[in-house]
Formats: sequence, C-alpha cells, structure tokens
Amino acid sequence: MERGTRLLISIGAGMAAGALLGVLFAPNKGTDTRKKIKDASDKLSNSIKQRVQSGKDDMTSLKQGIMESIDSINQKLEEYI
Repeated sequence: MERGTRLLISIGAGMAAGALLGVLFAPNKGTDTRKKIKDASDKLSNSIKQRVQSGKDDMTSLKQGIMESIDSINQKLEEYI
C-alpha cells in the first residue's frame, strides 16, 4: 500500500474515532447522538469518495501524458527510419 493511501486511511480512521467518542460522551439525547454519528459518517464518506475520484483523475491524466509521449517518440522514430 502506498504511503499516501495509508496516510489517508489513518487520518480517516482517526477522524471517525474522534467524532464517535466525542458524540458518545456528549450529554445529548440518543436521537441527537445518532443523527450526529450519521452526519459525521456521511461527511467522512463523501470526503473519501472525493479523494478517490481525485486519485482516479490524476491517474487518467498521467496515463494520457504517457500515451502522448509514446506517440511523440514513435513519430520521431518514423522520421529517422
């Protein structure tokens, strides 16, 4: 697993644990507590989805750049042959 991926997972787990403990020890009614837990998990889920999509976009961009470089090299080789 890459260092960045491990870091994101660690940060996410820490945020989730912190949010859960903070909400559980807060003096609120059960319905309020459950709503806060759901909201925090939804927020974390959306953040993870955005980061995954950003990673996919970066990989697509990298792939496109590599393909363009290969095409350029092939054109130069054809000129010399």
